Amino acid sequence: MSQFRLTPDQQMVVNHGDGPLVVVAGPGSGKTRVLTERIRRLVTEVPGHFYVLALTFTNKAANEMTERLSDLGMAQKRVTISTMHGFCLELLRDRGERIGVIGEPQIFERAEDRQQILLEAAMQDPFLVDLLKQADEKQERPKLLRQWLDHIAKIKTHPLTHLGREEPLARHVVEAYDAGLRACGAYDFDDLLLLAYQLLIDFPKVADLYRRIYGYICIDEAQDLNEAQYAVLLALCGDSFRNVMMVGDPKQSIYGFNNASPEYMRKFYKELNARVIKLNENFRSSQAVIDVAKKLNPQYLIATLEDDRLPIQGAVKLFVGTDETHEAQIVCKQLEKLFTQGHTPHQCAILGRNQYLLMAVENELQVRGIPFYKRFSSLEEYDSPVVREFQLALRIFANPRDQLHLNALARAWEIDPSELVQLGQVVEQTGNPRHFAIKTALNHLSRLVDLRPCIQMLQAYADKLEDNEERRAIYNDTQVLLQQWDHYLRSGSGSSSKTIAGFMSSMALGTTRQTQADGVGLLSVHASKGLEFDVVFMIGMVDGVFPDYRAKNNPNAALEEQRSAFVAVTRSKRLLYLTYPKTRKMPWGEVWHSRPSPYLQSMDLVSSSSNQPWESRS
Repeated sequence: MSQFRLTPDQQMVVNHGDGPLVVVAGPGSGKTRVLTERIRRLVTEVPGHFYVLALTFTNKAANEMTERLSDLGMAQKRVTISTMHGFCLELLRDRGERIGVIGEPQIFERAEDRQQILLEAAMQDPFLVDLLKQADEKQERPKLLRQWLDHIAKIKTHPLTHLGREEPLARHVVEAYDAGLRACGAYDFDDLLLLAYQLLIDFPKVADLYRRIYGYICIDEAQDLNEAQYAVLLALCGDSFRNVMMVGDPKQSIYGFNNASPEYMRKFYKELNARVIKLNENFRSSQAVIDVAKKLNPQYLIATLEDDRLPIQGAVKLFVGTDETHEAQIVCKQLEKLFTQGHTPHQCAILGRNQYLLMAVENELQVRGIPFYKRFSSLEEYDSPVVREFQLALRIFANPRDQLHLNALARAWEIDPSELVQLGQVVEQTGNPRHFAIKTALNHLSRLVDLRPCIQMLQAYADKLEDNEERRAIYNDTQVLLQQWDHYLRSGSGSSSKTIAGFMSSMALGTTRQTQADGVGLLSVHASKGLEFDVVFMIGMVDGVFPDYRAKNNPNAALEEQRSAFVAVTRSKRLLYLTYPKTRKMPWGEVWHSRPSPYLQSMDLVSSSSNQPWESRS
């Protein structure tokens, strides 16, 4: 879109002065451009000594904004671009000692870690331990712990309405869980928001300081706000600050499972009496993609585009496989055909409602030698035990109070946790050489905070291995770790002195991951949000999978599933391929006969009466 001038509506957003503003921006409407152009105008044309705070919800969006403003020169230093969690982490790092947050907050990002913390803490609470003893240890207990964690998240993300906080069970669960985290010197993601809100409310001078620093605040993807994030924003604004712009699209709100809701965009509009500007033109997608998106969501309104801005025609096609293996073969065969026509792998993405749907496609990509990358969450998974254990050791190195991961490493090494006090000291090479390699690397780290020599030591250990697969896994994982470390060193976030604790926090937030990768993208639908590709495959379009079977009798879940499908469709700029298998073999061996997703019927790709596919459309 960059080659076009701003539309009148876009220009109104860029030129907006003081006061609250809500921009309702549909997919492909140029919201990132108007956001960055408004920031550019504020720091180059508006007089005054102020900074602009731009908050978004993905690292990809933050990086894109940073890149677009890279030509500002010295003026770029007046712009703070961050995710909401990243900003709250920075706030707690700088000012958190007032509420007991000392030093770099260490985040427990993994659900498994949080569940273990809750289990160990609950076993010390007489009120909770009886409930745990009543639950079967292998089946009911994990389910009970997951329910408790969901309840904790719901409570922590509702600091304004205090949802469920008054219940005795909830109070015991939250208090036990928080005590377990603090005993390990740790926090979870919800704590970052909740504690930032507490800091701003309990210490008005801190909030007033930030109001004096930031003359304007811009919120991207505002439809993904939850109550805790909205509360942080209100606390920043106080009674008088109103220079806030929200950009978002309620039709693309798909994070209800994280307690997000477009309702907070509406509350902001009503409570602050904000001006509203709508951006309806789609500059991203082809006409064929826009047509099916409108059928999928009849409320999707596209403004009439000027003649010189008409999108390309594009194509939407449906393919049907006999089973998931055949479906994967169809997808890969079509990819290879596209490559011969000039498309490149990084222009293509394969989306699945969940990552398990993508397993057959991943296998077929490997067989055919098609390069690909996977992205299902912000967490990095390591294949090699040595790098997984080295990361555990890094956590302990960064946070000596982290008893949870110290115990995990002790279990992996089959030793007593007390023996791990020697992690930062070189001892004689006895026992497992892998343990010795990690200890040696940490000994170097204790003298010079630099991961690069440590990674070289792990690779030297790999060179001595006879197992080629294990050697390959170590080299692959250490290369990823090195890229993350280098990205952290280059980033401007965090304190000026780079530390392992800061690196671990950045890893937890996902800010050390590369936003671009080579090859075909293998993505879950939720991980695809905010991205765009010339070619998109949506696989596994089966009733009960997409939409998920759990949404059948749940109107709110059904609405979110529809939004997810809408988001997935509008990731495509040119070509959209939808596929489903007639049968699928279930993990327990049963063959499941599929029915096409009702979304395919909505898009007129299958007959609603016969449930059979039409001819492919283009």
